[in-house]
Amino acid sequence: MANAASQRIAGSADLKPGDAYVQSFARGLEVIRSFSADAPRQTLTEVAERSGLTRAGARRILLTLHSLGYVTLEGKVFSLSPRILDLGFAYLSSMPIWNLAEPVMEKLVAEVRESCSVAVLDDTDIVYVLRIPTHKIMSINLGVGSRLPAYCTSLGRVLLGALPDDELADRLERSDITTRTKYTVTDMNDLLARIEQTRKQGWSMVNQELEEGLVSMSAPITDRAGRTVAALNISGQANRTSAKIMQETMLPQLLAAAKDISRMLTIQRA
Repeated sequence: MANAASQRIAGSADLKPGDAYVQSFARGLEVIRSFSADAPRQTLTEVAERSGLTRAGARRILLTLHSLGYVTLEGKVFSLSPRILDLGFAYLSSMPIWNLAEPVMEKLVAEVRESCSVAVLDDTDIVYVLRIPTHKIMSINLGVGSRLPAYCTSLGRVLLGALPDDELADRLERSDITTRTKYTVTDMNDLLARIEQTRKQGWSMVNQELEEGLVSMSAPITDRAGRTVAALNISGQANRTSAKIMQETMLPQLLAAAKDISRMLTIQRA
């Protein structure tokens, strides 16, 4: 985590503080990002290490966040407060289409009896913006705001496939492509071929590449101009619903639901 934070700060080294870049604000975001499910409560030293900052710099930011109510302090241990949710809610409330999409997702879940999610692309990751689970299908808990790598998820491949070729290549090159299961595709040419297939057929299937036993199928959500702005998926357990059965019995419902949400997005923004 500290290395990732250091890389983000280093990647901003060419940007000089001024009207276009506020360094202290960027560092404040690194401090917030240092908290996670693995590190929900941290000392000052731990925050500094995980955010790539000095103790003095981390202390100033933590005390500022504490005074604003975004961080709590018990003894020498800091943690995020519920008020931090306001930052994420600002994004969701600025995109009211997600409120319209939820009933469509609920209908889809009732039809296929599998979990359903909507995600958007953020650099090399996908970020969940809506989720309706039916069963616990992963070893990690997923919810709104959860992040997963784009390269090995069906949601990610739909979203990556919507990028121009040069941007797609850049994102894959910057992705931390690792073998997560024995099924994970890590060869760059193979990945590009699968993403190209997703483009051509208009949907993506990923079978146990992210986590063994997890199968997922996704379709694009498009705006008025036909641009892919998000992706909708169905995901389940391979021992209950194989990839073949999912495609044969659930693909039409998935595509119809994605089309319905896309149509609502077009109407809402008309």
